Amino acid sequence: MLAELEKGCSMAKSIDYGNLMHRAMRGLIQTVLKDVAANGLPGAHHFFITFDTNVAGVKIADWLHARYPEEMTVVIQHWFENLIVTDDGFSVTLNFGNNPEPLVIPFDSVRTFVDPSVEFGLRFETHEEEDDEDEEDDGPDDDPTPPHQDAQIVRLDKFRKQ
Repeated sequence: MLAELEKGCSMAKSIDYGNLMHRAMRGLIQTVLKDVAANGLPGAHHFFITFDTNVAGVKIADWLHARYPEEMTVVIQHWFENLIVTDDGFSVTLNFGNNPEPLVIPFDSVRTFVDPSVEFGLRFETHEEEDDEDEEDDGPDDDPTPPHQDAQIVRLDKFRKQ
């Protein structure tokens, strides 16, 4: 973790808190999923994980990508198999209409992670349009600005049972 913090702070004109927070939040997701892979889901815990289906490293069936060309939300709750967590992401087999499908989801593709059983949620946002405009404004003496991402807490109202 210290190396990650140093990576976000070294050789920069300022501390990139947004990217540091994203790394920390993805580390939290990794820790939670590793525990679930080893011990199963405790109590009523379950997860809604939304991810960008176009990020490099995402591996889903062609029919799922055709149905979810931009982003997809999966639920890890009652039935899941082969949950394997790495430093870069996780793979899991989920059931889609009695069809088990393996998925590979890099942490960089995750947009939201919600555990409605305890009203916990994380949201990752990117500002690609702003970055494109910033790059056009860079003059010869300006340093290029790295992509900026804001970390936010996701509202859980849409996941609550009525």
